Amino acid sequence: MSTAKANILLIYTGGTIGMIKDFRTGVLKAFDFKTLLEKIPELHLLDCNIDTVSFEKPIDSSNMNPLYWVQIAELIEDHYEAFDGFVVLHGSDTMSYTASALSFMLENLEKPVVFTGSQLPIGDLRTDAKENLITSIQMASLQENGMAVVKEVCLYFEYKLYRANRTTKLNAEHFQAFASYNYPELAESGVHLKINNDYLYKPNLKHKLKVHKSLNENIAVIRLFPGISETLLKSIFAAPKLKAVIIETYGSGNCTTEKWFLNILQEHIARRIHVINITQCLAGRVMMGRYETSSALKNLGVISGHDMTMEAAIAKLMFLLGAGVSPTMFKSAYEMDLRGELSDH
Repeated sequence: MSTAKANILLIYTGGTIGMIKDFRTGVLKAFDFKTLLEKIPELHLLDCNIDTVSFEKPIDSSNMNPLYWVQIAELIEDHYEAFDGFVVLHGSDTMSYTASALSFMLENLEKPVVFTGSQLPIGDLRTDAKENLITSIQMASLQENGMAVVKEVCLYFEYKLYRANRTTKLNAEHFQAFASYNYPELAESGVHLKINNDYLYKPNLKHKLKVHKSLNENIAVIRLFPGISETLLKSIFAAPKLKAVIIETYGSGNCTTEKWFLNILQEHIARRIHVINITQCLAGRVMMGRYETSSALKNLGVISGHDMTMEAAIAKLMFLLGAGVSPTMFKSAYEMDLRGELSDH
């Protein structure tokens, strides 16, 4: 690894990690990141220079939306040349959505963007915030031969670094809050940092960073369940300005074969409403045509989400719709691996 000090920008958007408890009142209040090095002296041990920037008004991650995604992307764009890596502090509830979106918005990324947060505030006695923050900065500062080791959007939580668009939050109680069921971790923090180089994303280094800021939110998600009604399905498809629908199917992409269900899909696909098939299962992939209950979807031209997470599927859909991909090219574009979000099939 290089001995030169990396310059790391810490971007605070909000969330539990940025809170500290007033021990007199017990009330949680926002942490002043300008005094970060004073509050966490362990950061002085890291071989990098750290600067900070915060949202003017930090937000709870439950209020996160595409407008804030653009703000984060613009902060990275504005500081891209001056810094070697970026650490984004974010509430854990919607972190996988935001991190997945940034992976698509930041095309030709050559530097690490590491999302992290915590389950407990940074001032809590048993907090996981310090370890997550310190190791995220360390991951973002790794360099070899003058270049970043990690060149993608990642998520670090509880000793593991994941590809961001492969993650989902699975636990609200444990420190190990995230998992990546369909792709191995990129690195693991123990006594030593173990980097799994074979799994790191390898971007085309011949092109400059391109930041995409146009996202289309006119989408819907329908989770299938036994007994879903024709009335409910029709009401969702009748939403004004609707451009695409993600259907959360069973198992490897299976659904009911009721005639009314297939007719609704056929009708709206003919009207150029994109229909995406994503499995409800946390692990595994959509394989339309494997069973009779998914063959009809394949014949209708439903788009396969393969082994994408729901978070990545939503972010990719907003990104491609915002990019203005033509209806005739949309299926092939969506089923193509753009940022390592789906496995070869």
